[in-house]
Amino acid sequence: MNSSLGLFDSGIGGFTVLSSVLQRHGNVPSVYLADTKRVPYGDRKPGEIRLIASQVVSWLRDQQVSAVLVACNTTNSLALDILEKEAGVPVFGLISSAAEMVSEKRIGVLATPATAASGAYRTQIEAFKSNAVVFEQSCPKFVPMIEAGDIFGEEIQMVAMNYLRPLLDAGVEEIVFGCSHYPLLTPLFKKLLPEDIRLVDPAIGLAKKLDSVFRINSQGFDKGLSLDSTRFCVTEDPLGFTAKILKWLGESPKVELISLQ
Repeated sequence: MNSSLGLFDSGIGGFTVLSSVLQRHGNVPSVYLADTKRVPYGDRKPGEIRLIASQVVSWLRDQQVSAVLVACNTTNSLALDILEKEAGVPVFGLISSAAEMVSEKRIGVLATPATAASGAYRTQIEAFKSNAVVFEQSCPKFVPMIEAGDIFGEEIQMVAMNYLRPLLDAGVEEIVFGCSHYPLLTPLFKKLLPEDIRLVDPAIGLAKKLDSVFRINSQGFDKGLSLDSTRFCVTEDPLGFTAKILKWLGESPKVELISLQ
C-alpha cells in the first residue's frame, strides 16, 4: 500500500500514538513531525496554536501523506477545524477517539492547560454519553518533566498526586489521558491510583479508527516495534530527539531537521 500517515506533536508525546498504530497495523509508512522548537504547546495561546496547526499541516501536505493523525491533544482541541480544512486528506483526532472509549459515568481528564481550558473533552464526551459527568484537570508540569526525562522519583509523584487528588475527591471511575505524553507515565499512575479506576488511552482508539485503511497486524505484538518505515523530522535538536527515540522506542533512526516558519 502506498498510503502513508502523517503524525505530529510538539515532542515525544506522539510516540504513544505511533506505537499504537504500529502495534495494530504493522510497518505502516509514516512521517512523524515533532515541533521541538516550540515544545510544549499546552501553555500557548489559542491563536498561536491555530497558527502552528496551519504551518504543520501545510508541511505534512507537502510530504504527500494520505492521512493526518493529530497526535497532539492541544492542537486537536483548539485547531481541528484548521487541520481538516487545510490537510486535503482525512484527519483523525484523539479527542473524539477518547469520547468513544469511555464507559463510566464519572470521568476525569488529565490535560494540558490549553486543552483543559477549551472544554473540548467535556463537549465530546457528553455528546457521546449524555449522562456523563466530566472533570477536567490542568497539568502544566507534566510535559516539561516528561520531555526532560524526569519521570522517576518523589518530585513527579508529588506533582502527579496534586493533579489526581481533585479527580479522586470527585469520585471519578475512569481517567482519560488528555495529552499524548501522559500514557508514558502509566506505571506511575497505576502505582498511585486505586485498582478500580480505569485508564483510557485515546491512542488505542485512534489506531482502531484506521482499521478500514490499514490491515491489522496478524503477527501479534511479541516481536516489538519496527521503525523502518517511519521518517522522523524535528524543528530543533535532532541529536537530542534521537536519544529520546532510543529511550522510548528502542531504536536510533535518522532524524531530519526541518523548518515550519
